[in-house]
Amino acid sequence: MSLRYKGLVIDVAVEEVELPDGSRMQLEVVRHPGGAAVVALDARRRVCLLRQYRHVGGGWLWELPAGKLEPGEPPADTAARELAEEAGLRAGRWQPLGSYLSSPGVFDERIHLFLASELSATPANPEPHEFIEVHWQPLETALTWCADGRIDDAKTLVGLYRAAAWLEGNG
Repeated sequence: MSLRYKGLVIDVAVEEVELPDGSRMQLEVVRHPGGAAVVALDARRRVCLLRQYRHVGGGWLWELPAGKLEPGEPPADTAARELAEEAGLRAGRWQPLGSYLSSPGVFDERIHLFLASELSATPANPEPHEFIEVHWQPLETALTWCADGRIDDAKTLVGLYRAAAWLEGNG
């Protein structure tokens, strides 16, 4: 491995890999610690959506509360921390919704998804560089926004669809 860049959030390396056919090649790989995202659902089946400014995404995006795993931090702890920091919420009940790879052709980032319910308020404490508005939408509206492209953030799409599927079978 040849480390090309070491940053605050990511590292970029060139790695020589052996492919299934035995051939070898060099791949550029972005290493990321991973993250957790939360579908926070209240008693009225409304979901907490953040309208957050993302320069790289081209402006304001609809997202779930989410954040980066800290070293040694279990994904469930990251989810609870981010829900409190970004949305000002605590949850009394948590349901894991699995994880997914964000872009496995280049990134090793894995996002862990959770459904949170039995919500209560706590003081929000976003990072100074985060510009966040907290909104509540019926889950059905959020799913419509996923289908029509208004929501185009991957973790939010996957999280909302998985939460809806879990609720259909268990809720």
